[in-house]
Amino acid sequence: MGKQDSQLDEKIQEWLAWDKNPTTSATIKKLLEEKKFDELSEKLLKRLSFGTAGLRGKMDAGYSAMNDLVIIQTGQGLLKYLEHCDKKLLKGSGIVIGYDGRHNSKRFAELTAAIFLHAGYPVRLFGRVVPTPFVPFAVSKYKTAIGVMVTASHNPKEDNGYKVYGPNSSQIVSPVDKDIQRNILENLVPLATSWDTGILKSTKLLTDPLEETLDGYLNVIKDTILPEHIEYNRKAKVLFTYTAMHGVGYGYVKKVFDLIGVQMVPVEKQKDPHPDFPTVKFPNPEEGKSSLELSFKTANEKKSRVIIANDPDADRMATAEKNEKTGEWKVFTGNELGALLGWWCLYCFKTKYPNEDLKNIYMMSSTVSSMILRSMSQKEGFNFIETLTGFKWMGNKSYELLKQGKKVIFAYEEAIGYCCGTAVLDKDGISAAFQVATLTSFLHFQKKTLSEKLEEIYNEYGYHVSRNSYFICHDGEKIKRIFERIRNISGPNTYPSGILGAKYKVNTVRDLTTGYDNTQPDNKAILPVSKSNQMVTFNFTNGLVCTLRTSGTEPKIKYYTEMCASPDTTDRQAIVATLNEMADGLIEELLQPVQNELIPKSD
Repeated sequence: MGKQDSQLDEKIQEWLAWDKNPTTSATIKKLLEEKKFDELSEKLLKRLSFGTAGLRGKMDAGYSAMNDLVIIQTGQGLLKYLEHCDKKLLKGSGIVIGYDGRHNSKRFAELTAAIFLHAGYPVRLFGRVVPTPFVPFAVSKYKTAIGVMVTASHNPKEDNGYKVYGPNSSQIVSPVDKDIQRNILENLVPLATSWDTGILKSTKLLTDPLEETLDGYLNVIKDTILPEHIEYNRKAKVLFTYTAMHGVGYGYVKKVFDLIGVQMVPVEKQKDPHPDFPTVKFPNPEEGKSSLELSFKTANEKKSRVIIANDPDADRMATAEKNEKTGEWKVFTGNELGALLGWWCLYCFKTKYPNEDLKNIYMMSSTVSSMILRSMSQKEGFNFIETLTGFKWMGNKSYELLKQGKKVIFAYEEAIGYCCGTAVLDKDGISAAFQVATLTSFLHFQKKTLSEKLEEIYNEYGYHVSRNSYFICHDGEKIKRIFERIRNISGPNTYPSGILGAKYKVNTVRDLTTGYDNTQPDNKAILPVSKSNQMVTFNFTNGLVCTLRTSGTEPKIKYYTEMCASPDTTDRQAIVATLNEMADGLIEELLQPVQNELIPKSD
């Protein structure tokens, strides 16, 4: 029950005075009547912090959750930040706002729009749900001061989020997030006009960019695809099964597939947006077979051999392929799709520009993704860049390279996020779907499957096998203790020197939480360091790379392991066996899941 104190009492009165939403206001009143002060403290004495991923959290009453008042405070802070840093751009081009199909997404988007409209700035608010990549595309198209997407991507149905793109159309990075957070905290008192969404019906400053944005996006795809590949799609007549995972993707993917000559059948029960995601435990195709059950059923019934899945905001894409001989479905990992799409983007580029020197061509992936693109680059002659985890780093790096006259043809992260080209400087599940579909049609005429092409890639560039997963841990202090133990395994500031009784020895350690990296002459990491996120990478003498990290948006400890073999290594079973032995050892010795009561990923 806890007890009331003056600070809590002040926050309760403040909330009840400021919150005009009857539902969340009633929640706080009810807790007060029931004297549930511990719950009130959790809701009102903690605040959802604005970071580079914007906001993401549970929809509930209080400052620690996503609700009307917190969105208004965020919108007011964002407005003040933009007025300080580029009022001229804001006045001329305004902002663009999109939203997904979750509970309250449209409401949160309209509240944000109202704040900017009342202040006299132009707002482009999408008239209906859109894929997340449409917002950065529109930021670039209209050269707006900022873009806001209201989405929690593939999080549980109880959550929502508020994602921000800078004027370069990439996700913001520090110190922008800190500047926005400071402006939020300086503008917490909600203006009366901030609640007034009636202005959306009466102002000429509001426009709907959907039709122009969709046309522009389709034109980019038309310009990207080779004419002969449209013919491949039409003649191959491969039937794809598509699931939107109860999200926004279906209508947009349908338009793209119609444009490029691809046939598809939707998973009917998951075709339209539904905020409760009723047919899946987790609305995340990255969860693999558990989230694709209805897709397998539809594909088997319709005699379709390839499944393409988007997550609910359509920025991620997963693919599965049926083995026609065994009837078994293979769900490709994010790294396997990265290998396929990397090869395909390079093939298409070289076909389109046969005389272009690859020394100005770039691909990139995150530190926790496979090194397959690096292996390709060493043989093919293009440039490879490794970035920190998250598309904010790849997007901003791509923008930097574009300004230098370079070309970035592909970037990816293992969490099924792909960026094919630079029309969108973020992961884009719609364009990735078009590329996978076209690659499948191309391979059809070579009498090859996606799986067979993947084997060819490994034969050419070396077998790269990874094992990635996570544990759930809701105790933030416990997570800190786990990582502090790793950093002080046999005394202060000592990292593990090996695992399984030193059978496998550690060669190098990079800790991007503390900034330690013993591959550098001064032991200082050259990649950006963040004390708020845990991330340690071990390189073993036998070639295994392991990264342990926390998630920025979910209560997870993630682990990533990969063995990279040279093309002349043919004993694949031995490589996989070593990987599994080492991954098991790393988990048991460093994470101690039983002792720490960590919850493994459910199959």
